[in-house]
Amino acid sequence: MKPLVRDPNITLEQLVDELSNPEILESSLNVGGVQAGASHADDVLAELSQKVMRVMRKANKLAEQKPELKQKLDELESLWGVPPKNLHHHLREIGPTQAVQFIQRIGGLINHVNEIKIILGSERMPLIYEGADEFLDRQQNFGVNEKPADYLLSFNDFIKNNINQSAALAVVVNKPRDLTREQLKEIKLLLDNNGYTETKLKAAWRNNTNQEIAASIIGHIRQAALGESLIPFDQRVHNALQKIYASHAWLPAQRKCLERLGKQLIHEVIIDHNFVNNAFAQEGGAKHVDKLLNSQLDKVLNALADGLWVKLASDMYR
Repeated sequence: MKPLVRDPNITLEQLVDELSNPEILESSLNVGGVQAGASHADDVLAELSQKVMRVMRKANKLAEQKPELKQKLDELESLWGVPPKNLHHHLREIGPTQAVQFIQRIGGLINHVNEIKIILGSERMPLIYEGADEFLDRQQNFGVNEKPADYLLSFNDFIKNNINQSAALAVVVNKPRDLTREQLKEIKLLLDNNGYTETKLKAAWRNNTNQEIAASIIGHIRQAALGESLIPFDQRVHNALQKIYASHAWLPAQRKCLERLGKQLIHEVIIDHNFVNNAFAQEGGAKHVDKLLNSQLDKVLNALADGLWVKLASDMYR
């Protein structure tokens, strides 16, 4: 059997470039491939998929041991709409032409894979030195902005300069309760393609302030645009839930359902009817939840959205 990756020296960049060139792609679609009925473009896509698969499978196995890695994989799943461990299957299924469109739409595939490699650590990127080891310093690189304060300042400028160009960013700043899942995905793509990932922002804030705050990407955007205090997102969800609990004499089963919605919100940032329908599919979906809450699902979702971004009394992380 011939290996899927016939040339181990070919780089991911070369494969992406070959597929992304319209003239090369068109001609390679008309040239026969290794397998019967396949084209050369299929072979290129197979090699690309194989290289991506090796990195993502390794990352998926180690994700539970490396919180930073798990967070990055979660970010990529939100951006791509496909679990990273399954990306190679997705690319093969949609074929070369649609795979090119997908890669162009998500932007930065090569950078994403390289970031995963870096987080995976020295096993993927070994450092070989013949002399004696000596610890000198530990720093995190923020691209052209070596210092975390410069990175945060650059992010602030980017947000302020793009609010009027991005309708989704404008919603986050002016009316976050109306933000949709598609708009959140659009924002993450925009920021990721410009070097501003949630993982890097969190690290820059921690290094600059000595505060570990998982504020969500929305929190970072509002802090940059409005000077709003950076508050842990799970705290925001907790406070929003407390208001909902206090608004009604909920039965134990209803409170358990509300608690579950809150836990989902912490991970998803936005929950809507479609998400509830999928998350509670085994119990009967959104209809079941709405019935359990006495036809108040819409009211609860709206209250959660409203309660997340109100000014909190414990506004201490400016």
